[in-house]
Amino acid sequence: MGRLLFALALAVAAIAAPGNAAARTAASCAAVSGLTCSDVVVPLDRSGAVPGTVTLHVEALAPQTATSRGAVFLIAGGPGQGSAHVFDFGSANSRDLFHFLFPGYTLIAYDDRGTGESGLLDCPALQTATTSEGEDAFAAACASSLGASTPFYGTADHVEDLDAVRVSLGFAKVTLFGVSYGTKLALAYASAHPAQVDRLVLDSVLPPNLPDPFSANVARDMPATLTAFCSGVCATATPDYAADVTAVANKLAVTPIHGNVLQPNGTTKPVRLDGVGVLSMVVDSDLDPALAAELPAAMHAARLGNVKPLLRMSDLDTQASQETALDLSAGLFAATVCRDGPFPWPADAPPAVRAGLMSEALAALPAGSFGPFGPYAAKLGNAALCAGWPSPSGGAMLPSGPYPNVPLLALSGGFDLRTPTEGAQSVVAQFPQGHLLVVPGIGHSVITGDTSFCAANAVRNWMIDSTPPPATCLRPKFIVAPLAAYPAATTPRHLGPAATFAIASKTLREAEAAWLLVDNAPPMRPVAGLYGGKIVPGGTSAFTLVSYGIAPGVTISGKVKIAPDSDLPLQFSGAVTVRGASASAGVLGLVRNSLKGTLGGKPVR
Repeated sequence: MGRLLFALALAVAAIAAPGNAAARTAASCAAVSGLTCSDVVVPLDRSGAVPGTVTLHVEALAPQTATSRGAVFLIAGGPGQGSAHVFDFGSANSRDLFHFLFPGYTLIAYDDRGTGESGLLDCPALQTATTSEGEDAFAAACASSLGASTPFYGTADHVEDLDAVRVSLGFAKVTLFGVSYGTKLALAYASAHPAQVDRLVLDSVLPPNLPDPFSANVARDMPATLTAFCSGVCATATPDYAADVTAVANKLAVTPIHGNVLQPNGTTKPVRLDGVGVLSMVVDSDLDPALAAELPAAMHAARLGNVKPLLRMSDLDTQASQETALDLSAGLFAATVCRDGPFPWPADAPPAVRAGLMSEALAALPAGSFGPFGPYAAKLGNAALCAGWPSPSGGAMLPSGPYPNVPLLALSGGFDLRTPTEGAQSVVAQFPQGHLLVVPGIGHSVITGDTSFCAANAVRNWMIDSTPPPATCLRPKFIVAPLAAYPAATTPRHLGPAATFAIASKTLREAEAAWLLVDNAPPMRPVAGLYGGKIVPGGTSAFTLVSYGIAPGVTISGKVKIAPDSDLPLQFSGAVTVRGASASAGVLGLVRNSLKGTLGGKPVR
């Protein structure tokens, strides 16, 4: 990997991981060459009926050239991510990435109202909720804490804040780079202020008329997306990943499963998993390559009756998904989506009647609206979350155009489960100068997921001289490839060297993925094995295995690290000792993913 691309890889890793940027101060802004920080004060309620103001934290990074070619606003997702916090101009790696993508441009990132350093909304109960159960009550309590300001965090308010920042910085026209919800905000701005838009770069496109209140489009598109992801790469885990997900989710929607999951301290934790929990975990995998590598094998095991790996994946996913309000404000998320809608009730409908209206709307949907899944999949959407939100709830829908006839480049991941490619296609069709680039195998947030940098290079070239992007890229290499099927839930009393080696090898591959799943960003946390032991992180590139096991009677212990100058999939080196009641004991050496050694006195490889 070239020196520049290596720097970009570090930048991508930094931006993709939560919790990297510290709160910016005047001193820290001044310490970064070319970085200027300012405050822009905007009205809470632009009608003037409700008094108050919001102070927006704004950061502007000068170009590396003598003159600026213009300004690019970087707009983060959620809603709930503060753009200045997420894009983190205080990080040299982040600056390198965005200077590469937008050469010669002034870069602007500001925290939306209610995020980051712009009057952060923090509703602790909602922030720490781990399932959809009870979220409506937590959201209603959050709204109560906001009081009279509750209606003023919709996308329409964010649009006018963006324009206020543009005016304060003195730019007549701007380019907008949006990611996920940031694309919806960028499109809403382009519709409201068409004369101020120079061009648009949209990564993981959410059209203004979405999200669907029941996320029916997400459920409907899921099987085809999973099949495409696993084509040619999941054969050792499952013959049909989409069928596994469908069977397991539908079964657990009727009868949820319960089980005790081992924790790193040796205790167990009760975990419950239902149908919507399965679908939510699958959706989470489009932002987590390690979870994507783990789930096909765990899902197939559950379909065959061994639910232990899937319950553990649910627990690990929950741990990895926990974010602080500074990283992604659940309060702001609710305040925006519950104000925007759309919902199957009038904006002024009292909360007491909404459950009935939701039930009527679900009953009226045609067969197949959720693909192969039942109506329970509607809990993926925001309607249930916002059912208790005080009026007005919904009713602030944004127009889907008309848009200015400006150049547009949309990026979509072939494995994007939450904003499927069809949404990007519908938006690009409304721009005569629109282009769509699809990257196979990549999930949500293409720029931070595409390790081949095909998408990054396409954006750069298009920004420099409007070079038309390719329609697609080659599928990038995996960070960690999908795992093979789990070992059997029971093992013979004694395994020979070859059988022990097969289980030890699978255990090591699974440990690499589990470590990446939970420990891709500080704080580093130990990870418990499926049947015992743990992974102890040793920094960002190494870990120690302590009697770690994913099959009864076979454990591995030792130190493992990412090999120097590792290519993708990541290559690991180290040494492990194999023990256990069923194992042929011995020592295995690992050199760039090649495992060999001696078990039971016999050489194995």
